[in-house]
Amino acid sequence: MLVVDISGLNKSFSRDKRALNNVRLQVREGEMVALIGASGSGKSTLIRHIAGLLRGDRDGGKISVFGETIQENGKISRGARKVRADIGVIFQQFNLVSRLTVLTNVLMGMLGRVPAWRGSLCMFTKSERMRAMTALARVGIDGHATKKARHLSGGQQQRAAIARTITQGARLILADEPIASLDPASSRKVMNTLDRVNREDNVTVIVSLHQVDYAKDYCKRTIAMRDGEVVFDGPSSQLTPAFLQELYGEYSSELFADGSDDTAKPVAEPVAKKDLAVATS
Repeated sequence: MLVVDISGLNKSFSRDKRALNNVRLQVREGEMVALIGASGSGKSTLIRHIAGLLRGDRDGGKISVFGETIQENGKISRGARKVRADIGVIFQQFNLVSRLTVLTNVLMGMLGRVPAWRGSLCMFTKSERMRAMTALARVGIDGHATKKARHLSGGQQQRAAIARTITQGARLILADEPIASLDPASSRKVMNTLDRVNREDNVTVIVSLHQVDYAKDYCKRTIAMRDGEVVFDGPSSQLTPAFLQELYGEYSSELFADGSDDTAKPVAEPVAKKDLAVATS
């Protein structure tokens, strides 16, 4: 099944420069695809267009997700809101409400699937709370469910954001540089979690990365961008230093600057079964 289908997408923020230039790509169900490029290459802009958060230029570009049109000719489609319920977006800065508990933040993933009045009052059923707690257990932080989100480390907050997409029931996860602000150990835990969700739930994942090492370790396929264009779409194994030098020149060194001593993907951490009583209180 074709999950993402983009054809002829352009985006101009000014008259003399395009942030996206004739982008064409397809992503199939169950893939975990890396999106790489130096700063300003268009990665984040592309992810926001797929999510329907930005509109492209009015020149024929089209984006479809799960066979439904998200936008075309610079207009967001009427059915985009329904499709968004199946799209989970994870941002670099976590996008958690710091004053709310971790559990409540994760339950926010249900907002597109519950009546608006219940969501606005944070009124969730017992089964919905159990679903959120199960998601927290899967990412290994259910023991922090009652803590305020601001008390979690950066890596824990990002895993809470992933738990929110699990609770949402997202079939497509768009992760916009989810490890850019994390240390190497936390980065591995977040990437392990995304990898596990992709494999176990058959959720399609597009993850924007600034580090090629992670792309090679976790994604069979990589899409490389430069100046708003797709300049490579193929096996991650081809991303050698020499090839990246050819694509990016002097900027290629940025793509290996992850500061990590790890060269292999570690085994995912086991998740302990904990008391879920907090979910039903």
